[in-house]
Amino acid sequence: MASGKYGNSRAIDVSDWGRPIARFFANRLKNTPVSVIMVTNFHLLASIFCAWLILQEMILEGCIILVIKGVIDAVDGELARIRKTPSHVGRYWDTVADTIGLILVMCAFGHFLDWSYMLTGGLIFAILFQYSLFNHFSIRARMIGAGDTTSRIDEKICPVAQPWEKQKHVNFFHKIYVIGFSWQDQIIDALAGKGSESLSFELTMSSLLGYGFQSILILILAFNSNIELLPELILGANGGLMVLVIIRSHF
Repeated sequence: MASGKYGNSRAIDVSDWGRPIARFFANRLKNTPVSVIMVTNFHLLASIFCAWLILQEMILEGCIILVIKGVIDAVDGELARIRKTPSHVGRYWDTVADTIGLILVMCAFGHFLDWSYMLTGGLIFAILFQYSLFNHFSIRARMIGAGDTTSRIDEKICPVAQPWEKQKHVNFFHKIYVIGFSWQDQIIDALAGKGSESLSFELTMSSLLGYGFQSILILILAFNSNIELLPELILGANGGLMVLVIIRSHF
């Protein structure tokens, strides 16, 4: 399921299954007034709607929206690539919007499943680190394959704004990203090894931790009325996979 996102790289992103669908809708939006930021805002609204459905105990419906949200989440990036207008503001806001959505959805699950505050917070942090690991190897794979370069492993230095965005907006969202997310990237960068030459193993395995694949697993749990196993998925299966990828990247 490799795409232009990774340029010429042959690394496989199994969490990217929805990109052909996203590309279809992005092409339909190409010549419309709909901006990339509007699409990002829409997938944040989808997260809010999902959290509301879960609070209403409509678990299966909420998990279906989670999967749909994953496709919408890929539309903004595809739209930016099709229009050839990569944006630092869009990259940072996308991460912030994803995190807001994650917190709302996990808190909704926590309320429905009667989790403790500690467990809910622990699951949120675990998912953030799992996403960071996937993002780490995703960015490195893009660098190898000459794919898009809007995302960087080290975001401590504020980038120069693109001609179609304002520097003050980039500065503002960069500060938010550095305070809220850069520390995760630094920890993962310190833990991860050099990896293989093509990063095929690292990207493929860490992409199992990506939102696209995880949303499918969560939907399967909901469909089988096993949503209470969500902590075992996140802390058990995903945690073990994360450790495996990190260890493998050193050899």
